[in-house]
Amino acid sequence: MPSVLGWIFAIPIPFILIYAENWNWIIVANVLLGINQGLAWSSTVVMKIDLVGEKERGFAMGLNEFAGYFAVAVVAFLTGWIASEYGVRPYPFYIGIALMVLGLLFSIFFIKDTRHHVAKEEGKSGMSRLKNIFWDTTWKDKNLGSVSQAGLINNLNDGMAWGLFPILLSGKGFNLEQIGIVTALYPAVWGIGQLFTGKMADIFSKKDMLFIGMLLQAIVLVILVWAETMTHFVVLSSLLGWGTAMVYPTFLATIADNTHPQDRAKSIGIFRLWRDLGYAIGAVLTGVIADLVSIEAAIMLIGILTLISAVIILVRMDYKDNKALKLLKFNE
Repeated sequence: MPSVLGWIFAIPIPFILIYAENWNWIIVANVLLGINQGLAWSSTVVMKIDLVGEKERGFAMGLNEFAGYFAVAVVAFLTGWIASEYGVRPYPFYIGIALMVLGLLFSIFFIKDTRHHVAKEEGKSGMSRLKNIFWDTTWKDKNLGSVSQAGLINNLNDGMAWGLFPILLSGKGFNLEQIGIVTALYPAVWGIGQLFTGKMADIFSKKDMLFIGMLLQAIVLVILVWAETMTHFVVLSSLLGWGTAMVYPTFLATIADNTHPQDRAKSIGIFRLWRDLGYAIGAVLTGVIADLVSIEAAIMLIGILTLISAVIILVRMDYKDNKALKLLKFNE
C-alpha cells in the first residue's frame, strides 16, 4: 500500500535531522520528506474520495486539508516551544519520531484498502477512461486541464506570499508582531475556511467556486501593492486565505468528478505534481523579479497570472455540478 511505503521512507528523517553535520544531510531529509508526502498524503486524498462517494467529496477534502494544516500549526508550535526550552536538537525531533511510528503502525494495522469501493463505483460510473492520463490531466481535457493550471497558479502565488509578504511588510515599517499577525492570518483563514468551503463545493457549482476563488485571489494581490495600513493588510490577507480555501478542496473534488474510478488516483497524482510545483516556481520567479525590479512588481505579476487563470476556468471549463447531473440521470 502506498501509505505504508510512504511512512517507511519517513523512518530516517528525524534521525538525519538530529545528527546532521552539514546542509547536504538536510537536503536528503527533505527529499525523503517529499517522497513521504507524495505517497502518504496522496493516499489519504484518494482513499477518502473512494470512501465518501460523489455526494460529499468536497467536504471530505476540506476536512482532510484542514486537518493537515492544523496539524502543521500544532507541531510547529510544540517544536518551537521545546526548542526554546531544551535546545534545537535532539528534543524537538522526538515528536517526529513518535508521529512516524504512529503513521506507520496505523497504515499497517488499521487502514484498509479502498479498492473494493472503487470496483463498486466503477459499475455505476458514467465517465469514460482517459486515453492519455498525463496529458489529459495536464491540459488536453478542458475540465482537468483547467484545474491543473489553476492549481499551479494558486500554489505559485502561495509560494510568493510566504516569501515576500514578510519582506513587504518590513519595508513598510511594520514590527515583528504585526508581521506575524498578518502572515498568520492567511494560512489560518485558508485552513479553517476549508471546513466550510469544502461543503460549499458539494452544494454549489464547482466551476463557480474555482472561478470566484481565483478571481478573489487575483483582486487581492493587485490591491495589495497599494496597501499601507495594518487594517488594509489584515483584511487583504484574510480575503486571500478565503480565496485559497474556496479552491483548494474544490480542485480535488473536481478532478474526482471528471475521471473514471480507475483513472482517478493517477489523475489526482498528476494534478498534485503541477499544483505543488507551483511552490517552487513561485518562489524562484518572484525572487528573481523582486531582485531585478521590485517586490511590488513581483506581486503585481502574480496577481495578473492569477487573473488569467480565473479567466481560463471561466472560458474553458464545461462543467455541470453534481445536482444537475443527478437530475439528468433521474429524468432519463
